[in-house]
Amino acid sequence: MVESVLKERVASIATGRGRKTLGCSGKAAGIECEKPSVSGAVSQRACVFCGARVVLNPITDAFHIIHGPIGCASYTWDIRGSLTSKGELYRNSYSTDLGELDIVFGGEKRLAAAIEQAVEREHPKVVFVYATCIVGVIGDDVEAVCRDAEQRFGIRVIPVMAPGFSGTKSQGYRLAGEAIMRLIRPHYTPDAEPLAAVNFLGDFNLAGETWIVRRYLEQLGVPSLTSITGDSHYDSLIRAPRAALNLVQCAGSMVALARQMQEEFHIPFQRVSFYGIEDTSNSLIETARHFGPEATRRAREFVEEETARLWPLVETYRERLAGKCAAIYVGGGFKAISLIRQFAELGVGVGMVGTQTGQPEDYEIIRDIVGPETVVLDDANPAELEKFMREQHVDILVGGVKERPLAYKLGVAFCDHNHERKHPLAGFIGVENFAREIADSLLSPVWRLL
Repeated sequence: MVESVLKERVASIATGRGRKTLGCSGKAAGIECEKPSVSGAVSQRACVFCGARVVLNPITDAFHIIHGPIGCASYTWDIRGSLTSKGELYRNSYSTDLGELDIVFGGEKRLAAAIEQAVEREHPKVVFVYATCIVGVIGDDVEAVCRDAEQRFGIRVIPVMAPGFSGTKSQGYRLAGEAIMRLIRPHYTPDAEPLAAVNFLGDFNLAGETWIVRRYLEQLGVPSLTSITGDSHYDSLIRAPRAALNLVQCAGSMVALARQMQEEFHIPFQRVSFYGIEDTSNSLIETARHFGPEATRRAREFVEEETARLWPLVETYRERLAGKCAAIYVGGGFKAISLIRQFAELGVGVGMVGTQTGQPEDYEIIRDIVGPETVVLDDANPAELEKFMREQHVDILVGGVKERPLAYKLGVAFCDHNHERKHPLAGFIGVENFAREIADSLLSPVWRLL
């Protein structure tokens, strides 16, 4: 199976339980992950700055200044497409647009002027300043500039030291979590009683999915203080230390932050997923248990009602999709796990599963819930994806925008589970949308012409 795969990549490719992991030593071991991408492998991962911007950008009334060349500013709202109910400042991208002279003589004065202009024109409550690769090379003291701006203007100006070459996208997630802690830490009151409410971490309100989950929680009698960071804003974020529970959906981007909040604010957290019937049902019931018998009763009734409504539809699709095989290549491990379960609900097998930022515990779960012939891989490159999709004879690929051309080139159906989509795939409404999209893509008459 590993012929034509780069030697350095062998330890990051495995199979489901029932067969030994393919490693350089030939011995069973955990899949190698959370490592820098192999040079020359054309990795699908983005950079540290990208990871930080993904997490922080949906804060709707924050001002984001990218300290670096103008090219880095192209990574903005349109890449992720988060929706908001309050303000659209976050949809814009601002850059100090460093040029050759700034690289020679330093860009600190330009950054200070940019912050001053932002404050005068937009009056934000918080400014995030992202240090990019060039700034990491020339050594601008971004921390000092931000500290001086806070004292001068009386608002929060938070540096995010995220030069792209300093690690992986996961490192950017952690830096974003540290920036959020710097924002909310001063608002923690040790003696204050926690509120009977949750924070929802790791959802970015693509197609309004944060709103869907909030409505579910409200039906259980469980309010949400804030989401981190979909459709969030300054005033909601500073209330986060008062929550009784943190719900963590995107583990890759938010577990580190949840652990910090548990350590400093004593807020417990639990991992959840609102994708698919099984995961959505379990997440609602487990959340409700934290808030007592009445919330649990409501959760069970709601889950039973929605499940009874959806199963006839799911059964219809199971008949039409019988014998089909899927490949999955997404960003985080939590999403891959949920997709495996969703395909099981639809009667579709999974021949390949990969993620860009999966963690060791994610891969352990994945290998436990897929068959022994399923290929599991971390940080794949296009050549590997093509190789294993051909070998596994998959009928559909679920991935992001970068994988769409590859699927179509191979004559394979495609489902977009990435940041640009306009229809929700979370919650019970997401079950309907996902099943319909999979069926429409897989059963299109176009595949008979190939």
